Amino acid sequence: MSAGPAGGESAGRAGGESAGRAGGGSASGETGAGAGYLGLGSNLGDRRANLEAAARALEEGGVPVSASSSVYETDPVGEILDQPPFLNACVRIETDLEPEALLDRCQAIERRLGRTPGPRHAPRIADIDLLLLGARRHHSPRLRIPHPALGERRFVLIPLLELDLGARTPDGVCLADVLAGIPPAGQDVRLVGPPLLGRARPGVKEPG
Repeated sequence: MSAGPAGGESAGRAGGESAGRAGGGSASGETGAGAGYLGLGSNLGDRRANLEAAARALEEGGVPVSASSSVYETDPVGEILDQPPFLNACVRIETDLEPEALLDRCQAIERRLGRTPGPRHAPRIADIDLLLLGARRHHSPRLRIPHPALGERRFVLIPLLELDLGARTPDGVCLADVLAGIPPAGQDVRLVGPPLLGRARPGVKEPG
């Protein structure tokens, strides 16, 4: 998730340099197609263009994007605060990929767009975070779904809830209630642009 979406974690990733990475465990999770949510973030170069490129690359890589949230700007959070603000968005995807295969696809896109290895919470051209994947739970040395920091980041919850106000974790936790319990102080989230690829959720008016 970058909070990169703003401070810099790659959603759902477990234990390592990108946020959301967690430490060990065993993989689990059923097979089958379904909807999922990815968090996108960028704070280097043309940030909006980087988000658009990531969304297009998902589609070109066989991961259809059915809807995008608006684009939001957030100040960095985490271990490295002296860096530019992030642009963040959330996209809804439809995929048959297993969680680890989806992570591989997302990491390949990040590399293609110019992301290089670096310290946790460092600036990045592109960050693609696995937030939710239907009702699936997954825990492995590389990946945790739901993202372990999902309930802590306003810059992730606000765009996700724009796409699905009734979103819940696999355990049934209402994410709107979680967002209501996070103090805004230190996590300012500013609406700055329309959805990526022009794909607002049906019934949602694009800003601007």
